Amino acid sequence: QVLLVESGGGLAQAGESLRLSCLASGDSLRNYVLGWFRQAPGKEREFVSAIGGSGIMYADFVKGRFAVSKDVAKNMMYLQMNNLKPEDTGVYYCARRHYSRTTNQVGDYNYWGQGTQVTVSS
Repeated sequence: QVLLVESGGGLAQAGESLRLSCLASGDSLRNYVLGWFRQAPGKEREFVSAIGGSGIMYADFVKGRFAVSKDVAKNMMYLQMNNLKPEDTGVYYCARRHYSRTTNQVGDYNYWGQGTQVTVSS
């Protein structure tokens, strides 16, 4: 069973920073792609970032502001979010693919966490 548990969400003002964490079970970080996605109220879930065997990907709207990283020894993936904007508000999800090629498609990810809420006020 694959377990993904997000933490670190909360309330921030525009321009501030938050760091999200994803605790992943088993060998998820070593052998598979892990990604961050988000979903704002009334909108579809969208790709934020992913890290895996073929590299790191970012959505254009977070380039230069967000950074993904992982600590294999701790089974943790992180998303450092800087210079937050109100449009970054949403539920952020950690997800894992079956495979090692990094992609940005929601449908390519097979396992999902419960999500953590991020709210950015102006």
